[in-house]
Amino acid sequence: MSIQPFKRIALIGIGLIGSSIARDVRKLGLASEIVVSTRSAATLERAEELRLGDFYTTSAAEAVKGADLVIVSVPVGASESVALQIAPHLRPGTIVTDVGSTKASVIAQMQPHLPSHVHFIPGHPLAGTEKSGPDAGFSGLFKGRWCIFTPLPDTDAEALARLRGFWEALGSRVDEMDPQHHDKVLAIVSHLPHIIAYNIVGTADDLQTVTESEVIQYSASGFRDFTRLAASDPTMWRDVCLHNKDAILEMLARFSEDLAYLQRAIRWGEGDKLYELFSRTRAIRRSIVEAGQDVDVPDFGRHALDKKE
Repeated sequence: MSIQPFKRIALIGIGLIGSSIARDVRKLGLASEIVVSTRSAATLERAEELRLGDFYTTSAAEAVKGADLVIVSVPVGASESVALQIAPHLRPGTIVTDVGSTKASVIAQMQPHLPSHVHFIPGHPLAGTEKSGPDAGFSGLFKGRWCIFTPLPDTDAEALARLRGFWEALGSRVDEMDPQHHDKVLAIVSHLPHIIAYNIVGTADDLQTVTESEVIQYSASGFRDFTRLAASDPTMWRDVCLHNKDAILEMLARFSEDLAYLQRAIRWGEGDKLYELFSRTRAIRRSIVEAGQDVDVPDFGRHALDKKE
């Protein structure tokens, strides 16, 4: 895909998402210059060792000077702090976007502080792994994955089209949603599964009648894959819970009701109810495969997906 390259892209945050963006921008020639910024001097040094950018700074304010695209890739709880730092240094016409998993909160934190002469377009690429840090990124992370925009009512159409072209060049499929609707969708497809995974792994860790060595040695695929989710960045997921709490609490309440239904069915030996539930959920899995979000091979298709070009 041919798009107009940006002159300077500033990446605020250089973890899994930021470093993957940097690698693809370099590979695809989507910018003349890449500026990398992160608060940690050690992380910045590692990013420089990996040659992820052209310029490096621990100052977000310094990083955005002269940039025509700014991508904020920090835990959502840090969004307001970043907006306050960069706002006075953004040049007119700059596109400012983010990759946060909660959108209503990010908008509330950032929009009031950003000047009217920039184009703020909140975004969320639905891609990632349980790894974190600049070494975790890789080229092709976004290929075939969704990137959701939650544009504001007065968003400039040309800026929106240019940002869409950027993410499509990275291989993403782009969609748009209302911020509140996005947060409710992500609460069920991403946030709740992670919370359940953290809880299940924590329960296994607390069991006194089963030793830790047995839990590790005899892990079947179900528990093993829960541990993959539960290995995700704790800072990021703490912030997600705190900044999408209404939608998450609503989904947890629904989950608790459904869990109580399942508990009763098991207690009273109601096999027909169990069979009906398991058949219905199996169909959901088939739909995910048919939608191209996974492939139907062992290990939930992760190894095969990693090998796809």
